[in-house]
Amino acid sequence: MTRIVCFGPGPQFKGGIANYNTSLAKAFDKMPETEVHIVSWTQQYPAIIPRDFIDRKSVKDQLEGTSIKVHYVTNYNDPFSWRKTVRLILNLKPEVIIFQWAIAVQGIPLGFIARQLVKKSSAKVIFDLHFVIQKEGSALDNRFTRFGIGSAHSYVVHASQTTDQLKQLFPAKEFHVVNDEPSSSADATKVVRLFHPVYDMFQPDPNFEKEKIKKEMHLKKHVFLFFGFIRKYKGLHQAIEAFARLKAERNDVSLLIVGESFWNTLDTNKISTKLKSAVFGLAKNVFLKKQDDERNYNPLELIKTYGLKDDVFIVNEFVPNEEVNKYFQVSDNLLLFYLTATPSGVESIGYNFNIPMLATKVGHFPETIKNGYNGYLAEDKDIASMHQALKKAIEMPIDRKNVAKTSEYMSWNQYATAILTYLNAKD
Repeated sequence: MTRIVCFGPGPQFKGGIANYNTSLAKAFDKMPETEVHIVSWTQQYPAIIPRDFIDRKSVKDQLEGTSIKVHYVTNYNDPFSWRKTVRLILNLKPEVIIFQWAIAVQGIPLGFIARQLVKKSSAKVIFDLHFVIQKEGSALDNRFTRFGIGSAHSYVVHASQTTDQLKQLFPAKEFHVVNDEPSSSADATKVVRLFHPVYDMFQPDPNFEKEKIKKEMHLKKHVFLFFGFIRKYKGLHQAIEAFARLKAERNDVSLLIVGESFWNTLDTNKISTKLKSAVFGLAKNVFLKKQDDERNYNPLELIKTYGLKDDVFIVNEFVPNEEVNKYFQVSDNLLLFYLTATPSGVESIGYNFNIPMLATKVGHFPETIKNGYNGYLAEDKDIASMHQALKKAIEMPIDRKNVAKTSEYMSWNQYATAILTYLNAKD
């Protein structure tokens, strides 16, 4: 029996990392002779952050039919809960502990927990890295990240860029990237390079009536989708500007924007929200670079600026898991005109619906999106190039069979199997 702990947000939380951690646990649970536990945060971030992270809309139990046990125990703001987390995991006696690493601010609690487990447990401590150098460029990121992930036995990465950043962050360490050249040192830290799996929790509806739904949403012939949290690095402002140029040329296109504004989830009239926002703003000014504060980022204002009210359909709220398929199935192309990118959960969802991707040449996108095969690539920060990608998607549509072929090997089962196989293999 192999006991595995997946540390990260449990299924009660919003967002890609919660979906990812849950999907990974389910993949391990399907393997023979495994016992899987999700050890989760109760609160993931400092209490001053003015945002609600709990999924209060999805209905279906994601863990239905599994034997996975969930433990909500770790509170970012309560160091006593960090020690409680260590005791809990030690009592579970796992052979493998996989931490989800997605934001530098979690470095202090995760670094403490991981160091204690390395010291007191014989388990392999692995960090599944969704980034190393933070997207928003905080002045404290590198310090938090070094402390947070520095004690791991091994790492899992999803892009060559992440490996390069790992080497940059720890110049004194020797890393062995699995499937590269043989390691020259027995002390080299193993890095397993894998794909971002396709989310199997989102399934197309075989009875979906696309034309009916398009009519209800007042969508035109060609539909472009922006999906997910509205954050500056995801470049929605760029997508809207490029779409405005396309709309000036033709009248058969629609832009579908589906996602929650990241910093607009609490009632701004409440005193508690105002207090959190004030303290959070002060902390931002003291500790972080000016460009980090994106609370005033509102790309939706551009819709009025460009006169696109009749051409854009907006769902500016968190979408329950049960409704995700509707927006992907009604669309023709997925927009990923990001400013920076690590492997994207939105991209992964797109593969599940065989939807062509239109992305910028940043981060890992050139590794996964082959120009003219499963999508089109645009130059970074080049609105004219993005406009051309939109035009190509209409004039030379991507064969969805190519998108399906791209994702054939990207299953959670293969991903989970690869982690255990590579980490147990000898160099």
